[in-house]
This record gives sequence, structure tokens and C-alpha cells, in this order.
Amino acid sequence: MEKTEVEIQGSYITLGQFLKLSSIISSGGMAKPFLQQMEVYVNEELEDRRGKKLYDGDNIRIPNIGEFQIKTSSEKDNECI
Repeated sequence: MEKTEVEIQGSYITLGQFLKLSSIISSGGMAKPFLQQMEVYVNEELEDRRGKKLYDGDNIRIPNIGEFQIKTSSEKDNECI
């Protein structure tokens, strides 16, 4: 399965924010019940904390939903020197 890249602003995003940003859940309030009912793996480790910080390069796998990789957008790449 091909990984979907999820671009974030800043140095990290929480797992709950990731689920909403990726349209896996429709509101932030759904994060806790979703994580209680579904298996979510961060870097191949089962994770159930919605506050878990995800950083550039982290891999998220949710069986029957998909695989994702966090990418930090770099404003520096777009700046002129």
C-alpha cells in the first residue's frame, strides 16, 4: 500500500489533529472514541493517545483505512536569499 503524505505546519501535530486533518474523523471530539475502537500504529507501535506528537517522517498505519507519512512544510525552501 502506498503511503499518503500529510503536510503539516510547524514542527509537530498531535495524533488527534492528524486524524481530523486527514479527514479520517470529522471533528476533534471523535479522536478519543476512534482510538479506543480502532488500531492505530505510529512507527509500527500501537498508539491510543490522541495527544501523541507526530513529527516529520513519522509513519501512521490504520488497518483498512491507509498508511500515512508526516511531512513538515518548509517555508525556508520558498524564501529567496
